[in-house]
Amino acid sequence: MNCLITGASYGIGANLALKMASLGYNLYLTYYSNFKLIKELKEKIETNYQVKCYIKKCDLSKEDEIKNLFKDIDSLDILVNNAATYHDNLIEDKTKFEFMNVLEVNIVGTFLVIKYALTKLTKDSIIINMASTDGIDTYNEYNLDYAVSKAGIIQLTKSLALSLDKKIIAIAPNWVNTESTRMIDKTFLKNELTRINQKKLIEVSKVVEVIIDSINNKEIKNGEVIRIDEN
Repeated sequence: MNCLITGASYGIGANLALKMASLGYNLYLTYYSNFKLIKELKEKIETNYQVKCYIKKCDLSKEDEIKNLFKDIDSLDILVNNAATYHDNLIEDKTKFEFMNVLEVNIVGTFLVIKYALTKLTKDSIIINMASTDGIDTYNEYNLDYAVSKAGIIQLTKSLALSLDKKIIAIAPNWVNTESTRMIDKTFLKNELTRINQKKLIEVSKVVEVIIDSINNKEIKNGEVIRIDEN
């Protein structure tokens, strides 16, 4: 069994990779810039589990790199579109480049990964798109482009569910206890959690658990959005 996870050098992607390895999946992991972390993850996986782990640098804003990603992949049972970027600032400070970069990576990149994965996906394969409640109702004034991109991921998932003969779903958590979240100004984060009535950060392990349960749950409908709240 083979699984591709984009954006797997840390956070949800890295933790999911470890879980999938423990379940016997061979892994294809992409990263954007942090080779040290992804190399350490590969070594950990291959040391502790009897699976193969391949890593590849991939900029999801570049179609040629996405296309090249699949040259050495024979088949895929699970595809997890986890990679994403963001540029948090107010609308008057946000540039066109920043806005377009978020859309290119988060929406267009996800679309292209799915497009080029289609010939590699097995009959019973599953596609997981990582969305966010920011694409539904927890957005803030600093993450306009990110919220738009995650709303786009949700609609992309629903639209593709109508045309693909593969199961495709979206996972939409609110604030997760990841490295990037812990770097945010603590006062801002506390105020945001209060504003959206989130009592505490969601642990990465819970997100991974929901993803695994969603893969195994035959009752989840194609195109469904699985929301993860902590309130």
